[in-house]
Formats: sequence, structure tokens, C-alpha cells
Amino acid sequence: MPGSSDELALRRKATFRAHGRQIVLVKRPYERGAHVIMKALLWALYLPQYPDLTVEVSIGDRYKPDVVSLDPRGRPRFWGEAGQVSPAKVQALVTRYRDTHMALAKWDALMAPFTEMVDKALRRSAQRGIARGAPFDLLCFPADSAERFIDARGEIRITHDDLEWRCWG
Repeated sequence: MPGSSDELALRRKATFRAHGRQIVLVKRPYERGAHVIMKALLWALYLPQYPDLTVEVSIGDRYKPDVVSLDPRGRPRFWGEAGQVSPAKVQALVTRYRDTHMALAKWDALMAPFTEMVDKALRRSAQRGIARGAPFDLLCFPADSAERFIDARGEIRITHDDLEWRCWG
């Protein structure tokens, strides 16, 4: 996948493959290439754990996950966010979906401000007596992630060991 640290060159549609599965993602005109790549990387990273992962599917909530796995009742087991996420959204997700594995991915960013944001949301929930029953992951994809983890055919090979990663819970 061609790219640079400023903006990734990405066709309007791109096919990605991982673990014997494939997805086709569409880059919208207002969407950064890095956002599309992060969704694909999150999908591939968590696919072994959640084989039914899908991308950009509404679940009937005010918020729409970038990557999601649903249980048989339609509740999210896994919720992945790629890129910009407000502290209010993190707080709402942590509170509303306490048994959902959450993953927040950033592109070529310092982890400290986002670590503080997640810490604060988790502390607030705990102070209200809301205990989480699932992990919350914070990931940082390096600027060269497209070149490092995605080959020319769209095959993604990535593990948590390849990333800067923090897990709560």
C-alpha cells in the first residue's frame, strides 16, 4: 500500500485480507486514508478473537463503531474506534457497554494524552459503581503501518507485539 506519514494514498475502494477472510472498505471523500487503514488493521488484529467482526455497521446506538462484533442478541462484544474520539464518547461507551471489549486506535500519536483520557473515563465509571467486565485497549499504529503490515495484495499481517499498546482489565 503506498503511503506517507502525512496522508495515505488510497483508492476509493480497497480490499483487505486477513486470517482467510476479506473485507472491502470504501474511502469516503471526507475521510482520511489513515482512518480507513486503521479500520482494516483493527479488523485484522482482532479477527482471530472475534471471527464475526464487521466494519462500519450501525448497531442502533447514538454512536456507530468503526469495527464491531455482536453477540446473538445484537449487543456489542467488541467495539473498535479508529482515530478521533471525544472524551465524552469514551465516557459514554465505557459506561454503557461495560461488558464490551473496547479498542481505541490512534495513528502515529503520543499515547500519554489518550492514556489520561481513558484513565479518567474508567475512574469516573468506577466512582459511580460501574465495574467493567471487559478489557479496554489503547493502540498506536506507527506512521508506516500501511507499508509494514499490508502487502500489495491487501493481505494484513499484524499482532499486538507490533504496536505500542496499553490494556486496562
